[in-house]
Amino acid sequence: MLYINDTCTDPYWNLAAEEYLLKELKEPVFRLWRNESSIIIGQYQNAVAEIDTTYVKENGIKVVRRLTGGGAVFHDLGNLNYTFIEEKTAGEDASAMFKRFTAPIIEALNAIGVKAYLHGRNDLLIDEKKFSGNAVCIHKNRTLQHGTLL
Repeated sequence: MLYINDTCTDPYWNLAAEEYLLKELKEPVFRLWRNESSIIIGQYQNAVAEIDTTYVKENGIKVVRRLTGGGAVFHDLGNLNYTFIEEKTAGEDASAMFKRFTAPIIEALNAIGVKAYLHGRNDLLIDEKKFSGNAVCIHKNRTLQHGTLL
């Protein structure tokens, strides 16, 4: 598996890099990355309905659409993002994908004393409080699953 600890914090570049890694690389990828202040919009969302356009313009906040579904999220340098990209497992549904890809994150957090767990289909919680949302995209025979760590 290719491990990428990306230091670029430009959200336009980071989301474009994800798309490139998904569509052009053939090997499995694990990537850690962060974005400067930005709003990341889900694939199917109406950006104008999700954001306060006046506030975004006045504060120079970048708005970027991602490949995956789900809700709008605010990113800043206090948020660590992770991405897994692998070949799609035959017959695996989205719930099974979330379970498979969040398992190593949960294990790593538990190993350092953080009692994290998967709740519902795609959220990670600590003491019943959500700290991580996850989303998935399938392109041809490849799966991209990414999440936030607040």
